Amino acid sequence: MVMSTSPEPVYPHKLRRLYWPFLALAEACREVVGTVAGSFEAGGNRYTVPRFAFHGPATSTPPIRLGVFALVHGDEPAGALALQRLLGLLVDEPAAATGYELLLYPLCNPTGYEDGTRHNRAGFDLNREFWRQSDLPEIGILEEELRTQQFDGIIALHTDDTCDGLYGYTQGRVLNENLLAPALRASAHVLPVDPRGVIDGFAAREGLIDDCFTGILAPPPEQRPRPFEIIFETPAAAPMTQQVEATCCALQSVLAEYRGFIAQGANL
Repeated sequence: MVMSTSPEPVYPHKLRRLYWPFLALAEACREVVGTVAGSFEAGGNRYTVPRFAFHGPATSTPPIRLGVFALVHGDEPAGALALQRLLGLLVDEPAAATGYELLLYPLCNPTGYEDGTRHNRAGFDLNREFWRQSDLPEIGILEEELRTQQFDGIIALHTDDTCDGLYGYTQGRVLNENLLAPALRASAHVLPVDPRGVIDGFAAREGLIDDCFTGILAPPPEQRPRPFEIIFETPAAAPMTQQVEATCCALQSVLAEYRGFIAQGANL
């Protein structure tokens, strides 16, 4: 095999380096549609919150709509890179997303990502501001998405610089736990599950946390029925490639497990 000696493309801007690979997948595959959830101005510059949809093969029932969100904290790029990897895998093997419409939000905090900070440029932790009448433009854009898209499930991807392994939040719901526990197991061959009894200040068991902070990215309080909600965390100290692979394994597990759950419910 002759290896190409062509240099990798050099993107002139940090934000473009992140989302241009998504745009390339959208150009190459009709099942991938790139749009913008919203935009805002900060410091004289215009920033966008991109949205990439993947339409899996259709079934006889309406598609399952999942929203997956990354870089709510601007210094946690592993989730965005995992979405890029997942989208590439689905382009090659779309059957893995049969019955799904996936809406991927790889850049929820563009100014924080550009600055390399957890908070946005105004100094706010966006993941404490949802459904609290915030006037932050990023929150307004994402809350509008959460209202109008009416997701069947929501997955938020994060990285923790204080943890020893993988873990996640179930918020005390059985469905969330029944999806997150297999996702942790599916990822454990890449990175270990955090074994501690207290993680991030909350009681934990086998990497599962029932409680959660207030103001996190979540479905509208009035939405009924409630979608499932999962927060998946990787250890920031782990190599980026392993964080990305573990997150991708977790997302693939959720797709398989939830499809099975829906199928069982249809047969009851």
